[in-house]
Amino acid sequence: MITTSEPSPATAPPSVSATRPASPRQSAPDPGAKPAPGCTDHVELTAADSGRTLCLAVGRQVRITLDGAKDRPWTPVKSTGTGLRAANAGIGMPPGDGVAAFDAVMPGTARLASSRLLCAAHPGRVACHAIREWTVIVRVTPS
Repeated sequence: MITTSEPSPATAPPSVSATRPASPRQSAPDPGAKPAPGCTDHVELTAADSGRTLCLAVGRQVRITLDGAKDRPWTPVKSTGTGLRAANAGIGMPPGDGVAAFDAVMPGTARLASSRLLCAAHPGRVACHAIREWTVIVRVTPS
């Protein structure tokens, strides 16, 4: 089986962060507050962000939208490690797309991951078993 991973573009913007509170017990970040060094104010990731490492303050949120196809769907985006908790992405998605959201709930490091076949599977035809992997590392810092 061949596994591929697409690097992020050389011109990718710097690491990013998001803007929602993690839970009702935590207060929303001060909109006038500057993010920690290496962090910015908003995170919306796409397939082009694979391979990135980003900074996210506790109380913020990262949203992921991976455009897929019905015959080559993305697997559900999963988080491993510490610092993130799955959140309601709040929208429907076309068949094959990967849509997810995660709240930064405590300092730590998490890995977000998904994958999909590079080639559509068609019964009775030669099959391609190459997989495209998508991963992003999220470093969660105190707010």
